[in-house]
Amino acid sequence: MFTRKIGIDLGTANTIVFVPGKGFIISEPTIVALTKPENSVLAVGVEAKEMIGRTPEEIVAYRPLKDGVIADYQITKVMLKYFISKAVNWFDVLKPDVVISVPAGITQTERRAVVNAGQEAGAHNVFIVKEPVLAALGAGIPINARSGSMVVNMGGGTSEVAVIALGGIVSWVSLRVAGNKFDQAISDYVRKKYGLAIGEQTAEQVKIKIGAALPTKEKMEYEIRGRDMDSGLPRDITLSSNEIAEALNGHLLEVAKAVQRVFNETPPELVADVMEKGIVLSGGSSQLHYLPQFFERFLGVQAYLAEDPFFCVAKGTGLILNHLDTYKRTLLNKR
Repeated sequence: MFTRKIGIDLGTANTIVFVPGKGFIISEPTIVALTKPENSVLAVGVEAKEMIGRTPEEIVAYRPLKDGVIADYQITKVMLKYFISKAVNWFDVLKPDVVISVPAGITQTERRAVVNAGQEAGAHNVFIVKEPVLAALGAGIPINARSGSMVVNMGGGTSEVAVIALGGIVSWVSLRVAGNKFDQAISDYVRKKYGLAIGEQTAEQVKIKIGAALPTKEKMEYEIRGRDMDSGLPRDITLSSNEIAEALNGHLLEVAKAVQRVFNETPPELVADVMEKGIVLSGGSSQLHYLPQFFERFLGVQAYLAEDPFFCVAKGTGLILNHLDTYKRTLLNKR
């Protein structure tokens, strides 16, 4: 019997849906807007994100995932149903097989929640694969090779560091420090230094436009508008990339120390492989300017950005979908 297949990179900040033969058909924020008190769905994805910070009291925009795992089961189910139905459109008489990404540090309870939410949202079978493995596949790393490779996947809710060899994860650390924490750090920095309150979306725009991991002589600048904490009136300021590097430094050091911990727990032979090949950076938050140089300076190991880092995990789901029968026996967890 013919079955549709869908790969879902279920991220804290963004969800990307891949369909074999069509490619990345959906890339939208992981946000759902509900009306109160009846809790009916008003919008999902891009439309819901546009409502953040702009809604009246009776409309609430939710992020159903926190730190890479389900925080609100019902809303996650509604969101998955929206993405799955959008992906299969008129072919929805056949329930699709769905591959969903999950953090490496996911618990059995959290794992079951993802599988159940996927099935209740309209999937036939739900297979879950850990994000570092998918990121490595999407980055073109030969995960079945005997030599070790290290991937640092930095998303919206988690940063995960893993050494992969012979088709599996040898050592790893999952850190709940990533894009959302970066946004908050920028917001806190602006509030403390300039006495200016800025919204979540403004902080994210600053990160995207001039976010940097290291200060440089040729700094980038970006003008923003916020609310003056004293007068309550709008005020404009210009931020530099060096200021953002200062704001993010503490969080980036945490990620670098997590990489160091993984090195300490990895067999010497595989460490030697990583030293030779370098560290692969993937995920949306890895796109900060000068991030590879930051890791090289801190760790003394070469680091480089994967091609299309934002889509690495989703690309990995696509590779698995193309060889589903092979991976069912090894990487996939079906519960």
